[in-house]
Amino acid sequence: MAITAHEIETLLREGFPDAKITVQGDDGAHFAAEVIDASFAGKNRVQQQRAVYAALKGKMDGAAGELHALALTTRAPD
Repeated sequence: MAITAHEIETLLREGFPDAKITVQGDDGAHFAAEVIDASFAGKNRVQQQRAVYAALKGKMDGAAGELHALALTTRAPD
């Protein structure tokens, strides 16, 4: 089943309620997301991205995942 940009944004907002979040993509499988959140301060890029993947609640897990590709940009606010 395909996922929408809105569904991805909803999941990310649950995990990062105070973040600035932008999700783009409309083919149901390939998306780009930017998540800017204070919780990323002091964390490296891998730690930040792991936190985002956790917020997606398994939507990217293996062959069963609904989300095929996500170009991800994460950072703490300036």
